[in-house]
Amino acid sequence: MSSCSSETKNDEQIHPQSYFRWTKQDFFPEESFQNWSNYRHALSHTPLRFKDRLLARSQDSDETEKLRKQSENDMKRCLTWWDLMWFGFGAVIGAGIFVLTGQQAHENAGPAIVLSYVASGFSAMLSVFCYTEFAVEIPVAGGSFAYLRVELGDFAAFVTAGNILLECVLGSAAVARAWTSYFASLINREPDSLRIHTGLADGYNLLDPIAVIVLAIAATIAMSSTRNTSVLNWIASAVNTLVILFVVVAGFLNADTSNMKPFAPYGVEGVFRAAAIVYFAYGGFDTIATMAEETKNPSRDIPLGLLGSMSIITIIYCLMALSLTMMQKYTDIDPNAAYSVAFERVGMKWAKYLVALGALKGMTTVLLVGALGQARYITHIARAHMIPPWFALVHPKTKTPINATLLVTISSACIAFFSSLDILARLLSLSTLFVFMMMAVALLVRRYYVSGVTPRTSLLKLVGFLLIIISSSIGISACWGLDPSGWVGYAVTVPLWFLGTLGISVLLPQQRTPKVWGVPLVPWLPSLSIATNLFLMGSLGYMAFVRFGICTVIMLVYYVFFGLHATYDMAHQQTQV
Repeated sequence: MSSCSSETKNDEQIHPQSYFRWTKQDFFPEESFQNWSNYRHALSHTPLRFKDRLLARSQDSDETEKLRKQSENDMKRCLTWWDLMWFGFGAVIGAGIFVLTGQQAHENAGPAIVLSYVASGFSAMLSVFCYTEFAVEIPVAGGSFAYLRVELGDFAAFVTAGNILLECVLGSAAVARAWTSYFASLINREPDSLRIHTGLADGYNLLDPIAVIVLAIAATIAMSSTRNTSVLNWIASAVNTLVILFVVVAGFLNADTSNMKPFAPYGVEGVFRAAAIVYFAYGGFDTIATMAEETKNPSRDIPLGLLGSMSIITIIYCLMALSLTMMQKYTDIDPNAAYSVAFERVGMKWAKYLVALGALKGMTTVLLVGALGQARYITHIARAHMIPPWFALVHPKTKTPINATLLVTISSACIAFFSSLDILARLLSLSTLFVFMMMAVALLVRRYYVSGVTPRTSLLKLVGFLLIIISSSIGISACWGLDPSGWVGYAVTVPLWFLGTLGISVLLPQQRTPKVWGVPLVPWLPSLSIATNLFLMGSLGYMAFVRFGICTVIMLVYYVFFGLHATYDMAHQQTQV
């Protein structure tokens, strides 16, 4: 018997399983799903299992070592800070600046759109600081999902994972829709002329087959090789940078300062309403954190790549927003193809095509880098069995997660085919802001709490202060929404936020010091990140929260019937081993 067993193991090593397999064990290997009896038993223990997953915390070593084995093959370490810097440009600069700038200047902010970019850029930079510390300490493909599993536990990580999946799918769909609009402008057609007009409900009645094709091409390139995708991204991003320089310089040369008056026609409320939506333009920087597993020297390359690219991008966005509103009156800006139409109206008709081409290149790199980063999120979520582990598999030859890439691409293509950019952008911004807020909370927990070391009294104080910070931040946002010019609400909520942060700073000693790079001014900067993200969330419309709530309920139903039991079995299987 032992001889036969040995021969079987040798055969498995000589003849490894095919990557493109489709068996029940690849999707439902956990004990709870082996038969109906086991599944009924699992459901009957749902409350106990939920308590276990709510309180359980992962370890840094679990994320960086144990879970990676679920992918069967390792990803290739082939990226440097230079690659990450260009990935930052490729992931961020795209549909946001070329489409949402004109849309929000026209509808909400006017020339003050530049202040909207300053506000959202400031909030994004606070989140960048948090991401950078985690990415250096826990260099894995899972990004924020892995970080939250370590600090806030499985359930918090799942809620965040659901929003990451939503962000991935909707983000790609939104950019693909914008790609079609700019392509139409490039060939001198109306933005919606290449879409199929139907009698469906408004916002879902323009079918977009071109968006589906573009998503498929970007995914195919991303699946082929990380290194080749990086080189292609360099080239496209360099061309896009030249176009951006042209837009800024030509815009200022054709500027008319009278277009800047009135500067804030919709008031301060309009500035922050626009800031919450154009925050979408900064989305994608977290993609760099997911590339940590393929970075040669994470402790050096990630801070340089993340902080360097985002600092430059914020300046670029402000200059581009300023050039647009100085070149054209905000009431005349075309919400669909703002820059192209603006140049056409100042007599530079030829520039319309150059701008449209640059926008297309920018959006193409966003889709390309997005396909890389999103798949790595999905890979690590699948490693933890939040979704079937089949999506965690890394191809032995390409060293890329092909199955995970297909999941995001197919989902994005289905949504891009039907949904308008406005609907996608509002829901996406809310989901992104929620994830970034959770990251700031996790950083404070990481600095001030270590399991088995921190006294219980200190833990209770930390929880209490965090609740004060979060509730007061929500209160500030609510005061703004109900009566922006009132002062009574702020007189209560702002001091509460300050006292909550001061309490952590004065009454709690830091339990962990970053080994290489850490967020400065802790707890003040992370606490400010919580406040700004919640404030921007509150600036979004009512329907964005309705859609967000519906999506969250769907996620929780999935968790109760599948995710909870899969992760419970996975965790206890590892404990037994």
